[in-house]
Amino acid sequence: MIAKNIFTTLLVALFLVSCGGGDNKEATKAAAPKLSPDGLTQAQLEHGIGPIAAMTLEPMDEALSAKGKEVFDLKCVACHKTNERLVGPPLSGVTEKRSPAFIMNMILNPDEMVKKHPEVRAMLAEFYVPMTFQNVSQDDARAILEYLRTL
Repeated sequence: MIAKNIFTTLLVALFLVSCGGGDNKEATKAAAPKLSPDGLTQAQLEHGIGPIAAMTLEPMDEALSAKGKEVFDLKCVACHKTNERLVGPPLSGVTEKRSPAFIMNMILNPDEMVKKHPEVRAMLAEFYVPMTFQNVSQDDARAILEYLRTL
């Protein structure tokens, strides 16, 4: 009887070891997102690195845009003009070049964007000065984005 129980236990253990937990590299490859040479996912390349994954914009909100202009005039005009280069790039038409999430992440997470995103590093090579975090809340960043849509 004891030999039968030991045999059954060994058989079950052998079955569990052989069936589960195997290293299935194909399944791991399929589940993992493809990374760029910089180690970023396609979503990060398109939408930037930061708290905003992706977003869809609603029709223009004039009140939010007015608030965005106020925040822009307070936090951004030292480095940005709308139609000409200052310290940073001109921002007219930026909403046609970049996704809304990319713009928000650039405002909210400029340090990591400058360090890791290839397009932002290319801008740094062109403009020489990295964008700094201006202590902008997510709500204020959204308002700035709405203002940028009017440019």
